[in-house]
Amino acid sequence: MGKPTGFLEVERKTVAEDNPLERVKHWGEFKVHPPESHLNEQGSRCMDCGTPFCHTGHLVSGMASGCPVNNLIPEWNDLVYRNRWREALDRLQKTNNFPEFTGRVCPAPCEGSCVLGVIEPPVTIKNIENAIIDKGWEEGWMTPKSPQKRTGKKVAVVGSGPAGLACADQLNQAGHDVTVYERADRVGGLLMYGIPNMKLDKKNVVLRRVKLMEDEGVKFVTGTEIGKDIPAKQLMDEFDSVVLTTGATKPRDLPVPGREFKGVHFAMEYLTGNTKHILDTEFDGSLPEINAKGKDVVVIGGGDTGTDCVGTSIRHGCNSVIQLEIMPRPPEERQPDNPWPEWPKIYRMDYGQEEAAAKQGEDPREYLVMTERFIDDGNGNLAGLEIVNIEWGKDENGRFVPKKLEDTRRTLPAQLATLAMGFLGPEQIIAEELGLDTDPRSNFQADHGKFTTNIEGVFAAGDCRRGQSLVVWAINEGRAAARECDKYLMGVSQLP
Repeated sequence: MGKPTGFLEVERKTVAEDNPLERVKHWGEFKVHPPESHLNEQGSRCMDCGTPFCHTGHLVSGMASGCPVNNLIPEWNDLVYRNRWREALDRLQKTNNFPEFTGRVCPAPCEGSCVLGVIEPPVTIKNIENAIIDKGWEEGWMTPKSPQKRTGKKVAVVGSGPAGLACADQLNQAGHDVTVYERADRVGGLLMYGIPNMKLDKKNVVLRRVKLMEDEGVKFVTGTEIGKDIPAKQLMDEFDSVVLTTGATKPRDLPVPGREFKGVHFAMEYLTGNTKHILDTEFDGSLPEINAKGKDVVVIGGGDTGTDCVGTSIRHGCNSVIQLEIMPRPPEERQPDNPWPEWPKIYRMDYGQEEAAAKQGEDPREYLVMTERFIDDGNGNLAGLEIVNIEWGKDENGRFVPKKLEDTRRTLPAQLATLAMGFLGPEQIIAEELGLDTDPRSNFQADHGKFTTNIEGVFAAGDCRRGQSLVVWAINEGRAAARECDKYLMGVSQLP
């Protein structure tokens, strides 16, 4: 602990962002790179607690409390305070394969469980993490580190999202020959097409890391869907082991009247199409086929995906955007039933809401609202939505259910609606071909800690095993599955 009084003397200051009205004019990242002095000061706020909760990575009340990859946060906070950046990078990379991803898109459960957060605003852990890895790239410290020898074992990883990349990176460092299969035309899965470019730059961040992994020996095969283009059983014949990291890509639908109208789309269809278009056209300013220009947009669902739909619609030049949430508006401060170190369930405005508020004058979210039906223009094109407010109460079985408030029924104009209500689990084509056991939620059955399926030599990790979750949990599972796969292949593993 470099400065015992740091948390008393320095106020929390997060990294600055470009003005919302300016950043919506482009698709680039909008965080402002801070001076090192800013980061030194913020690092000094870390108290190096006797019992730090920031890197515990436990589930508390069903949510992450602390860092799921167990980052050694107090250690690298202190090193940044002391201006020892290279050592901070080494410490960070001991636990996290891709801090440039988590430093940009993780909601930072570490900050929610920061001990300082009990009495003061928590340490800006996420900002410091991102600055460490960015400096590592800028200084040329991030160079290929290929394994000294190869084991002769071959592993196929199916899916190139954060779980698949973390698993492949670990197995490659253990000396195995790793091939990653991705059905999309670019590597990255959720990181490439599920998260917009303004949150996570594809060329300068995602593909930069992919290139490093290729230089270290990982092979990537894109445009190939296992179960369709190549039978899953063929992988079992050609490889010594297979790790499934396909993600939870089956979206939750909204089966109400009018769902079939043109202009109603799943959020991922909208976001994927946009990112692919801007990359294919090299940011030439043109718009994808599904776009929000001049339209009234309604985003159904909250969370990060809903926010991304709002931010994307603003950049397209929408006429208006409204975001509907079925849950009540969170409180401004922690409530007694949501104590530290639980994730604080409080009201926040993410980047998309900030941008919509700057354009429209207010937060675009409406709470406690259900969509009853979609309305068309007489030609099958979406023209609006009928919505109704609800209140939550218990039914005769004690379950919380929504009750419609009929006198609030109304319509909203909309020519584009995106469904951002989460995901139901992985697609089942591989499970059906191999006869994989699945759990009651259709996830691939594999116990946490072992990651072994009912098929010998086949492992599962990430969202396809645990359900929709955070990028940092995917990295956690990818690393752990790699360790178990390495044990299976070699009898013992030195992987962390």
